[in-house]
Amino acid sequence: MFSASTMDRSLRNVLVVSFGFLLLFTAYGGLQSLQSSLYSEEGLGVTALSTLYGGMLLSSMFLPPLLIERLGCKGTIILSMCGYVAFSVGNFFASWYTLIPTSILLGLGAAPLWSAQSTYLTIMGNTHAKKAGKHGKDVVNQYFGIFFLVFQSSGVWGNLISSLVFGQTPSQEALPEEQLMSCGASDCLMATATTNSTQRPSQQLVYTLLGIYTGSGVLAVLMIAAFLKPIRDVQRESEGEKKSPPFWSTLLSTFKLYRDKRLCLLILLPLYSGLQQGFLSSEYTRSYVTCALGIQFVGYVMICFSATNALCSVLYGKVSQYTGRAVLYVLGTVTHLSCMIALLLWRPGADQLVVFFVFSGLWGVADAVWQTQNNALYGVLFEKSKEAAFANYRLWEALGYVIAFGYSTFLCVRVKLYILLGVLSLTVVAYGLVECVESKNPIRPHAAGQANQAEDEEIETKM
Repeated sequence: MFSASTMDRSLRNVLVVSFGFLLLFTAYGGLQSLQSSLYSEEGLGVTALSTLYGGMLLSSMFLPPLLIERLGCKGTIILSMCGYVAFSVGNFFASWYTLIPTSILLGLGAAPLWSAQSTYLTIMGNTHAKKAGKHGKDVVNQYFGIFFLVFQSSGVWGNLISSLVFGQTPSQEALPEEQLMSCGASDCLMATATTNSTQRPSQQLVYTLLGIYTGSGVLAVLMIAAFLKPIRDVQRESEGEKKSPPFWSTLLSTFKLYRDKRLCLLILLPLYSGLQQGFLSSEYTRSYVTCALGIQFVGYVMICFSATNALCSVLYGKVSQYTGRAVLYVLGTVTHLSCMIALLLWRPGADQLVVFFVFSGLWGVADAVWQTQNNALYGVLFEKSKEAAFANYRLWEALGYVIAFGYSTFLCVRVKLYILLGVLSLTVVAYGLVECVESKNPIRPHAAGQANQAEDEEIETKM
């Protein structure tokens, strides 16, 4: 019989995962935002990020279902988090021989980390819903709303730390108008004019920041190891023991989903998600913020993005129950299209400080749509293969990052914005086709005795 203690245990585990990710991504999120500005020589920073997501792309193909099956969700999360800590340590000795290997290590762990997190919260939500006699989708949505509220705030803390540390750098003089001409959409990374992007904080400040970030990552690993309940224990309580699938079936389950034409259409959603996040992390922070204002403002501007992202993630979880996901996708599309067109036309300057925050805030409003609704959509449509579906999602999102960081060093910002506009347009069309297909294939009615079971299965992985 359901009791309040069951809810307390489930919520406790959700909070442990959420705050573990908060600590981990406080470090990684801050580092990612600074890579293109800190290590701009020969494109080391963006190359490291491209390599990182290349590793994530490769791991998405095989590792998530395999590691989750062998190690369980808790073991997979702990092992993957260690890769993030290694990347922080690698930044202490930043060079091609340290950042690239640690980027690969982090990338290999990123896809299993997120797949394990998605699987854990989905199973936890459905297990609790079954005991409480509630709809699985409502509880899972609630859990993911809590997670993203806590998780997205990591960008606030990580960027606040970087801005406070780098804020000790002496203030830079305002750049002349002719030098600002090479900032924004006009930045082709080949301009000879000196900008704020060329001025770096002292090594002592960099080491101070890296020490804080590394400590935060270590705390995340210790928190998960000490306080998170293994998901296999939860499954035993609710479902009993299940026979493990064959090794190769688990390994190749990621590719088997491509038999579903809906997945083939939906690959553009995570691809675009990676592209637009990559643009914000590299181009916006470097070619707009650092170029016109200085690196000490990157954290503050990205705080605005993270805060709006976190608040909207929770808001969308509640609003979607009344509006449906299509309305939210329209909101995200219109917001991003407007931002891209404005960024093409805008010439950034130090006297327009508020505008930098407006753009990052609006980007967060739109990004929250992609982060929450994409996960929910994949969970609903591929409930029978949740681990493989989430692995596929991370695979294509990683490819988006790889492309965004890969062409970062040799394409003008203006061209990158045109690419984003084109991919977003194709993504919306593909998503619309999937919605049309789904609307023509309503769920068949079940007998009264099977209704609850069928509903739980149908919404098992909605996020």
